[in-house]
Amino acid sequence: MNAETLVGYGIGALVIILIIWLRTRGKTRPIKNKGIGILTPVIILPILFGFSIYSLTQIPDHPFHLPVIWEMLCAMLLGMGLGSIMLYHTGYEKREDGYVYSKPNKNFKYVIIAVLVIRIALSQYFKGLDYTEFTLLTMLMAYLYISVWRIGSFMKYRKASVN
Repeated sequence: MNAETLVGYGIGALVIILIIWLRTRGKTRPIKNKGIGILTPVIILPILFGFSIYSLTQIPDHPFHLPVIWEMLCAMLLGMGLGSIMLYHTGYEKREDGYVYSKPNKNFKYVIIAVLVIRIALSQYFKGLDYTEFTLLTMLMAYLYISVWRIGSFMKYRKASVN
């Protein structure tokens, strides 16, 4: 294993720990600001990905090109599928104090670990792709699964806050 792979696994482990910690903390604290924080990643990621794509276009002696349509469609379907799985395991409830809280889910930590393992396995499988194509497909898949999960979660939050 090379250093880049180890760094990728390290970042993946940190993401898992951070998500599980935030979800555990969220059970005891109400969601504030009308749930707008749920949508923050959907707004911030296109900006970050835009900078990443721009840097990919500036690699010397490496022409930039988009992946073929079928690869992008596969990444989109996979992203929407993973996002749907995450959304299914996310819930909200309004408690006696009138605030909305994340609903406890014993399986959530296993779901997030499974999703990240699937992403890592697929990234190892597709390492043969061009670096820029692979990066674009990974960003597309990640953005779609985060968007499906977060937009759906926001809708679930709004539904719970009305009841």
